[in-house]
Amino acid sequence: MPETSLIAPNRRRLVFFVLSAALSLASCAKTNAPAKDLEAEVDAAATTLIGQPLLHSASIGVVYRGREIVVHRGDMHAGKPSPPTDATLYEIGSLSKTMAGGLVAKAVLERKLSLDDDVRKYLGEPYPNLQYDGEPIRIRHLLSHTSGLPSMLPERANAALADFTDHATPGKLNAIYANYGKAEFLKDLHDVDIPRMPGRKYAYSSAGTELTAHVLETVYQTDYESLLRDFLRDSAAMTDVGIRLRDADAGRLAVGYHSDNPAATTPMPQLPWGASGNVKATVPEMMKYLKFQLAGGPVATESHRTLVRFDSDFSIGYFWNIVGGDRLKGVYYAHHGGVPRSQCYIYIVPKYDLGLFVITNQSGDQTASAMEAAIDTLVERIAAREDVAGQAAGRSRTP
Repeated sequence: MPETSLIAPNRRRLVFFVLSAALSLASCAKTNAPAKDLEAEVDAAATTLIGQPLLHSASIGVVYRGREIVVHRGDMHAGKPSPPTDATLYEIGSLSKTMAGGLVAKAVLERKLSLDDDVRKYLGEPYPNLQYDGEPIRIRHLLSHTSGLPSMLPERANAALADFTDHATPGKLNAIYANYGKAEFLKDLHDVDIPRMPGRKYAYSSAGTELTAHVLETVYQTDYESLLRDFLRDSAAMTDVGIRLRDADAGRLAVGYHSDNPAATTPMPQLPWGASGNVKATVPEMMKYLKFQLAGGPVATESHRTLVRFDSDFSIGYFWNIVGGDRLKGVYYAHHGGVPRSQCYIYIVPKYDLGLFVITNQSGDQTASAMEAAIDTLVERIAAREDVAGQAAGRSRTP
C-alpha cells in the first residue's frame, strides 16, 4: 500500500527525522536508572497508546537482546470486551513490502536475478514505455521506490486515496479492486508514463512492489503467496502468516476502524499479488520476523544493504527505510504499514539488538503519531538500561 501505507510518503520520511531528533534530545535528559521492569514499560506504552483518541486496541512485540515480550491491550470491538490475543490475525499493510524485499534478496544471493536487470526481461510482452530516455526500470529501482511508477495501479485508486480519512474511502477501494487482478494490472502497466530518469528520485510505489512479485513469480515459476509462505517458513519458522485469508481463519482476523468512523470497516481488498499490502500475521509470528531480521543471516543482511542514499540520514534498502544520524539509536531499519482499518510499525535497531513491532486496529491521520510516541518511549527506556549497564560494567572493571 502507499506509504503510511495510505498517507503521504513525504510525511513518513519527515517523521523518521523528527523522531530521531526527539530521541536524541530525550537521551540527554533520561534518568540514570530505568524506573520499571521492561515488561512493565511495554505494558505502560500499550496502555498509553490505547488512551489516545479513537485508539482502543493495540499489540506490542519487543525482542531485546534475545528476550521476548508481547503485550495486548484494549478491546478490538469498541465498547465490548474483545481483547486481542496471540491468535489474532492482523493486517500488516506495507510491512508486507519488507517480506517481498527479503524474497528478492534471496533471489539475488541465489543468482536468480540481478539488481541491474531490466524489469522487462521478466515480462512476457514488450513494454517500451517502462524506460526514460533509454534508461529502463531496473530491479533496484523497484526496491528503492525510484522507478517512477505510480503509487497504485489502477490509477483511479490514487484518486480514491487522495482523501484517505473520508468515510467513503474503504468502499471506493473495495469497488476498484473487486475485479482487478494480475491481468488487469499488466494491461494497465502498458499505459504508464515514466516521468523522469529511474533511480534518481524517491516516489513511494506500491505498484512497483506488485511488479516485483510478478518478477519473482517469473523467476521461480511459482505463485507469489506460495513463494512467500515457503520463504518465511524456511528462514524464520513462520507458519501462521499469509496473503489470502483462509475460511478457517476468518474468525481470527482483527476487526478494525477507519478514521473516526465508529462502525467497523471491511478488510483491505485483495491486490493483484498482495505483495505490497495484503499480508496477515499474528504478533507471535512477527516476533519471529523480528528475530530473523536481528540474526544477521545472509538474506536479512542483503535486504538491509543500502541501494540508494538520498542524504546522510535517509537511505533505502530492499524496501527498508534506513535511517542514520541518530545518536541514540545509531543506524536503524524501519517501515510503516497501513490499511483502512489498521496501522503498524516495525523497527530494527542493531545498536541494542532490538526489534519492535507495534500495531493498532484503527487507521487515521493521527494513528502513526501515537505509535511513534510509544516507540519513542520504549527506545528511550531501553537506551537508559544500556547506559546503566555500561556504567555498572565500567565500575566493575575499576581497580
